[in-house]
Amino acid sequence: MDTANSIRREFTVGADAATVFAFFTDPQRLIRWIGVSAELDPRPGGIFLVDVNAGWIARGEFKEVVPVSRLAYTWGWDGNHENVPPGSSLIEIDLLPNNGNTLVRFTHSGLPAEAVPGHSEGWTHYLGRLAIVASGGDPGPDPRLNRS
Repeated sequence: MDTANSIRREFTVGADAATVFAFFTDPQRLIRWIGVSAELDPRPGGIFLVDVNAGWIARGEFKEVVPVSRLAYTWGWDGNHENVPPGSSLIEIDLLPNNGNTLVRFTHSGLPAEAVPGHSEGWTHYLGRLAIVASGGDPGPDPRLNRS
């Protein structure tokens, strides 16, 4: 559900929380579902940097890291795409064990209203890819790469 300044998604992944957590914190696993390269230092104050697509580099800082259950980091775009400069919004991820699977609660808040539709579309796409790859599947090549 989206609001004027935030995006919320809740979905189940067919893997344990430790596996899902690794797909948010290990650069090689992260780029299997979003981006082409990443630099991550998952500790409070550590860098979050993902080259999502040519010219679209997301940058922020980890604020909260609770192994296998919670992450929070700031988010924004180098070059101030969509009026969302680096570190200007917040992503919070809670991972809840659920009968051998993991319930993912994802919130991206602090976005300007005009940036919500584009981010909503992007997160729907990328979180869908995450659910596939973290469950052991292959999401295939990202059709969003290199599109203008």
